[in-house]
Amino acid sequence: MSLVAGIDLGSGRTKALLVDEAGIVRGRGVARTRGDFEAVTSEALALALGEAGIARDGVQYVATTGLGRYSVSFRDIQITDLTCGARGAAFLFPSTEFVLDMGAQSTRAVRLREHGKVKEFHMNEKCAAGSGGFLERAAKYLEVEVEEIGGRALLSTAPQTISSICAVLAESEIINHVSEGRSVEDILAGIHHSLAERALMQLKRVGMKGGEVTFIGGVALQAGMVKACQEKWGVTIHVPAEPQYTTALGAALLGWQRVKKARMAGVPGETVRAA
Repeated sequence: MSLVAGIDLGSGRTKALLVDEAGIVRGRGVARTRGDFEAVTSEALALALGEAGIARDGVQYVATTGLGRYSVSFRDIQITDLTCGARGAAFLFPSTEFVLDMGAQSTRAVRLREHGKVKEFHMNEKCAAGSGGFLERAAKYLEVEVEEIGGRALLSTAPQTISSICAVLAESEIINHVSEGRSVEDILAGIHHSLAERALMQLKRVGMKGGEVTFIGGVALQAGMVKACQEKWGVTIHVPAEPQYTTALGAALLGWQRVKKARMAGVPGETVRAA
């Protein structure tokens, strides 16, 4: 069985997927991203190989994406994360028209055209208050584990407004809410509502007036965040079972596309090494 590896070097985590020709995931691995991109990529890939139960030579092609995509010497191709996220979302939900990708350091709104290609996009990378990294810092202030945020927010009865678009000022608002005796659940729900509002503004900038949105990235794992988006956006929202792997999936699918083209062209070894 031939497999293609899609590896997404995100700012918080590096994710690796092993995908067969039918688009079925055979193995997955994740490692915390650090400065040595080559090492962390090898670590995530080793975990995916272990889950799949195959040796390294069972991987026919390696497609990298994300911030460190150029830094992996054993890659066959590197692809932008915007392109990969769009492709992965469209593969999972063919009727989707927009993608909202919220990761640790940035949030991207994408409008799709046919075959999951990017038609238009808008990125928010200027302030951490609009990304998952802000949630991590808020969790520290509130003494809550990041994994608990989504569930705790669902228990809110009176979400507290977080109005600042600056991370520093938003953190000051959180401290004020704590000092006023607001519950952790209400503060977390307010943060989710704030993120959902900002994401909606980005989606509108790429033309969303209706249609279907696929929500991907690590923040989409939080049930409270998904609920806030459902309440704020007023559209059909799809969330993959493993939203944090969607961009890696797209990289693998695009890798397979390259492999198949090479086959048709009769390239020896069925692969084309990218420069």
